[in-house]
Amino acid sequence: MNSEIERKYLVKKAEWKSHKQNLQNQFPNFGEKYCQGYIPTTNKTTVRLRIIGNQGYITIKSPTVGHTRAEFEYPIPVQDAQEMLDSLCLKPLIEKFRYKIPIDNLIWEVDEFLGENEGLIIAEVELQNEDQEIAIPSWIEREVEDKKYFNSYLVKHPYSQWKDK
Repeated sequence: MNSEIERKYLVKKAEWKSHKQNLQNQFPNFGEKYCQGYIPTTNKTTVRLRIIGNQGYITIKSPTVGHTRAEFEYPIPVQDAQEMLDSLCLKPLIEKFRYKIPIDNLIWEVDEFLGENEGLIIAEVELQNEDQEIAIPSWIEREVEDKKYFNSYLVKHPYSQWKDK
């Protein structure tokens, strides 16, 4: 079993856009498109299907305690992932571009959402322990601990429908 210790942050859109442009100038293939969906559960467990490029994944996550949760992720054939996204997952699906940025031995993942969640940009960083000290990049606005920023929540309550953006 793997544990995921993750913190989430809102991104300053103007600063991120400039930083992203600089990175894209250096690395033309910077960023990957993700499509993911969630199979409904009744016990607060998250079951996620995801396609990244030509690879499918299934991930099962326990409820979060603090910033930590158990995570089990396995590659599956992309055709199986697509069929499950189409037939088993709640709609709308989550579509986003993910950008991975190494900073101080950590990988920051910045998600720019598309479709029903367009306009939302979230950064996540996975840690070794909950008390780990981290340097916050200049393009980070603030930490968010509200469940509404979880992808699984965004399926049921898309960003485009939020009144308190």
